[in-house]
Amino acid sequence: MGFDRRRFTSCLRLVAVYCLLLPLAAQTREAAEQQSGTAGQEETEKRQEPARESPPELTEEVVVVGTRAQPRTVTESVVPIDVISSKDIVNQGEPDVADQLRNVLPAYNVNPQPVGDAARIIRPATLRGLAPDHTLVLVNGKRRHRGAVITWLGNGVADGAHGPDISVIPSIALRQVEVLRDGASAQYGSDAIAGVLNFLLKDDSSGGSVEFRTGRFRAGDGGTYTVSGNVGLPLGPGGFANLSVEYGNTAATSRSVQRADAAHLISVGNTHVADPAQIWGSPAIDDDFKFWGNFGRVFDQMQFYGHTNYASRRVTGGFFFRNPTTRAAVFSPDGGETLLIGDRLDAQDGILDGSAGCPTVGIDNGIPDRRALDRVFADPDCFSFQEIFPGGFRPQFGGELADASVAAGLRGQTSGGMVWDASFSLGSNSVDFFIFDTVNASLGPATPTEFDPGLYRQQDLAFNLDLSYALSDRVHLAGGGEWREEDFKIGLGQNESWEIGPYAPQGFSAGSNGFPGFSPIAAGQWDRANYALYGDLELRGRSNQWTVGAAARIEDYEDFGATLNGKLAGRYRLSPAWAVRGSVSSGFRAPTPGQQNAFNVSTRYDLQLRDLVNDGTIPSTSRAAQLRGGKLLEPERSVNASLGAVADRGPVRLTVDYFRIDLSNRLALTQLFALGPEEVETLIAEGVTSARNLQNFRFFTNDFETRTQGIDLVATVTPAALGGATTFGFLFNHTDTEVTHFNPGVLDTVRLRQLQEAIPGTRWNVSAQHDLGRWRLLGRLNYYGDWYDSRDVRVYSGDAVFDLQASRSIGDSVTLTLGARNVFDNQPEENPNASAVGNRYSPYTPFNYNGAFYYFRIAYEWKWKSGAGPTLP
Repeated sequence: MGFDRRRFTSCLRLVAVYCLLLPLAAQTREAAEQQSGTAGQEETEKRQEPARESPPELTEEVVVVGTRAQPRTVTESVVPIDVISSKDIVNQGEPDVADQLRNVLPAYNVNPQPVGDAARIIRPATLRGLAPDHTLVLVNGKRRHRGAVITWLGNGVADGAHGPDISVIPSIALRQVEVLRDGASAQYGSDAIAGVLNFLLKDDSSGGSVEFRTGRFRAGDGGTYTVSGNVGLPLGPGGFANLSVEYGNTAATSRSVQRADAAHLISVGNTHVADPAQIWGSPAIDDDFKFWGNFGRVFDQMQFYGHTNYASRRVTGGFFFRNPTTRAAVFSPDGGETLLIGDRLDAQDGILDGSAGCPTVGIDNGIPDRRALDRVFADPDCFSFQEIFPGGFRPQFGGELADASVAAGLRGQTSGGMVWDASFSLGSNSVDFFIFDTVNASLGPATPTEFDPGLYRQQDLAFNLDLSYALSDRVHLAGGGEWREEDFKIGLGQNESWEIGPYAPQGFSAGSNGFPGFSPIAAGQWDRANYALYGDLELRGRSNQWTVGAAARIEDYEDFGATLNGKLAGRYRLSPAWAVRGSVSSGFRAPTPGQQNAFNVSTRYDLQLRDLVNDGTIPSTSRAAQLRGGKLLEPERSVNASLGAVADRGPVRLTVDYFRIDLSNRLALTQLFALGPEEVETLIAEGVTSARNLQNFRFFTNDFETRTQGIDLVATVTPAALGGATTFGFLFNHTDTEVTHFNPGVLDTVRLRQLQEAIPGTRWNVSAQHDLGRWRLLGRLNYYGDWYDSRDVRVYSGDAVFDLQASRSIGDSVTLTLGARNVFDNQPEENPNASAVGNRYSPYTPFNYNGAFYYFRIAYEWKWKSGAGPTLP
């Protein structure tokens, strides 16, 4: 079944209004209760609450992910878990939580998305060298819905990934982030092959904070600012309403050199060509708004809880430069020998007989024959796109994102001691695409230069029932069920963005150039439901000497059938300071409805052809794909194993874990296949109206296997000799991925190198934090190993960058922070072929190629006095 978007939006608005009004009503009721002396009753209700009454001390690093028994500390966990506190997240110069996590997690990678498709709108992040959708994302322990965008250009590993968008979560709303670095499909379901990210929202019922953050790059561009706030309010006895909001803007950057072809045009007198003609840099992000609310309230032995969010932003960036003398199917039919001239009379009668008698316009050394071109301009029956764009053009592409969700539930405890939790969640993420400064060449002079290509929308609905029962202090049982439905929609683009105009038979390209719109055949809506049942058992020895956990989960998809997965994990304490742990599990990930049905056209620069080429991504069940081995997609399946050791010797804490992930039926995009005439006609019949201008196509396949293995090391040292005021940290990750089996008919050497080498194999950082009275100093050295850039077809050398930050407290409430990311402005290795398309650096540089970034932050925090409002400094 599908969802009614208007009904969903109306429901969400009602929930938002309710959530905003409820705290006010709660404050009124609380005041009345205080006057009538009900404080004692409130404390009694709190003691009876079955869930955690207040946030744990972050210094204890208590976690709830990875187990359904009692929460435990990181070093007591049977699997590797990182806990990132709110201070570790907020006290950084990065405005995006995706970047903030990169600095504090050993096996996590995220990088800019410059000249590429919609990946710039929802930036993909990877864990343990696997795809972004191999990591399950939770908010307050509840599954987060997917983003609408499928990553078509992600330097290999992320290509085709369809995961959640974590950038819509403001850091000020977070209490902590728990990162489970272990396979967890048997516990949490599909997608948890690489691990789990669990974002825990603040749940304070009092106090709050506001902050202003701004910064820019040393180069003078990329200016950004954010204003954010958080407030905790009481929600009646034993309740809270915690609200967070953030707004900001980020300007674009440019790290470009002038393209050789554009420089040549300028040198021969074309004054219309921009310098640089093509921009390589981070996109502009405008009106970046984020709202989150987290709620809880105790009612007669039960607790209501829930959270909701709404986020929106507009992201804009450029595509490749279209050369006004060589761009095929727009400016030239023969690679720059002559200009492509449209005949209006032939377009009207459909007979290609040169009715208008348009002259041939030759091109010599990049200069069109001026006399012949003037004849074209003067003749209303002849046409060249040099009339509109004499200096060429660079399409501006982006999208307007809207993300909304609501999750709510009730939990309680029976008289027999069984804890139950019933919940639902509904989430929607949509991206309405736009493209301007471009043409649908097949429409000739009637073409617009701005288009609405359509939209992608993802909606997820889930219902959960979780049961938990402690047979004794040493035996814990859990189980439950889940029903989910995913719904993916491709929205129809405006007619001019996809239609084949009357000039197409003359060799002009159809569809909005750069990103053709979605035609009536490509547009559509697809949904899929599945249900799951799971069981969980945990045993503990006396004095917690050992812990063993087992889990099993059966999941049934209406289009894939059933799958059964299990997990066995254990921990043994060798001494008070040392323990060993390990796990083995099976996992799975089902292809999404979007991956099964989406169409896409991408433009890239081919170094061998030295020209732009259009590549199409089509469903694997398309007739054209079936000619190259395409077939129905199957779920991915994995076998995960890990073995590690934990040391906790007071000032020294150390975890080291080896992991191995064998992934079969792995889902990824195939190599590119050259289109033949028969395949062109097949794709046109299936709705890919731009197929006449496609050079290649690809599709999703399950026809290969990989083995990913590596080691994670996390260590902190707080030397007693330094008075406990200085903490040293060390993170290390080495990950190696090998394609162990593949079909050479669908994966070529480029795809293999992307899967195996696109992400740095080695990452580490060393940090030192020192508290000196009201001053707090932080230094961090980050190292990234070599990586393969499939766009530039070369391996770039690894490098290190240094971050520095100083904070000063003023009174008890105000904190000023000055800092620099990549303080010494260390630039990555330059691209020796930069003049081809203008990219001075690899667009996939893992530590951001924009250079040094300097920032300032001012924060004000307050606490409520009992019944009095905020405490002023």
